[in-house]
Amino acid sequence: MLALALLQASPAAALNCTVASSERRVPLLELYTSEGCDSCPPTDRWLSALPGRGFGSEHVVALAFHVDYWDYIGWRDHFAQKRFTERQRQIAARSGSRVVYTPQLVLNGRDYRRGSFRDDFAQRIADIHVQKPRAALKLAVQPAGDTLVVSGHAVLTDAAGQPLAQTWLALYENRLATEVKAGENRGKRLEHDFVVRDIVGPLAVDARGASIEHRFRLGSQWKPRDLGVAAFVQDIRNGDVLQALDCAAGQNELGAGSKPR
Repeated sequence: MLALALLQASPAAALNCTVASSERRVPLLELYTSEGCDSCPPTDRWLSALPGRGFGSEHVVALAFHVDYWDYIGWRDHFAQKRFTERQRQIAARSGSRVVYTPQLVLNGRDYRRGSFRDDFAQRIADIHVQKPRAALKLAVQPAGDTLVVSGHAVLTDAAGQPLAQTWLALYENRLATEVKAGENRGKRLEHDFVVRDIVGPLAVDARGASIEHRFRLGSQWKPRDLGVAAFVQDIRNGDVLQALDCAAGQNELGAGSKPR
């Protein structure tokens, strides 16, 4: 019984994988959101529902970045980080906009707005899938004590006009929930998936590629069975994502009841 208990409690025991990108170009979908924003929960739920609608990580890699600029209106989002806000501002600046907002969806580096009467997401993803991937990724994730050891390689496959490319790694967590006690969402239970806990980069990619070596230190409150690691290669000039790859544990089980933090 003791041995079983120790096994169940071992950090990151559920996340141990080796994956490689395919010949299909897989897009990156970023959500910029906040628990202090009363218009964000519907989009949070839409993102969580993607695997159940057939959009697993082999079709699209999803990441939710919680921003901190709504914290002042009464509720501090404990998942928010200033660097996520800065990332969103960089996306806005690249497109010539001075405004950031939530909820914002960004598909392969560009603002994506869901139609009010027609959801064209499936078609947008299909259009990206038929494009030739401009990078290839390999990723291995292994637990080591209270860390996740990530290794791999990124290489550019588009020889014509090689872009100025960078590789990023993101550690995210699924099945998170908060009982909000103040602010615009006071009294609501908010549930989240694909919440970015840590991001590493940029790692420069040259003609020979880029070596991926990193050790993520896990927070004491993070749930190892619900963690995932995503990697993506991005053109720094226009934000275009050349290829994305994901390694997660139990991703197809999303929505099976989040536990409050």
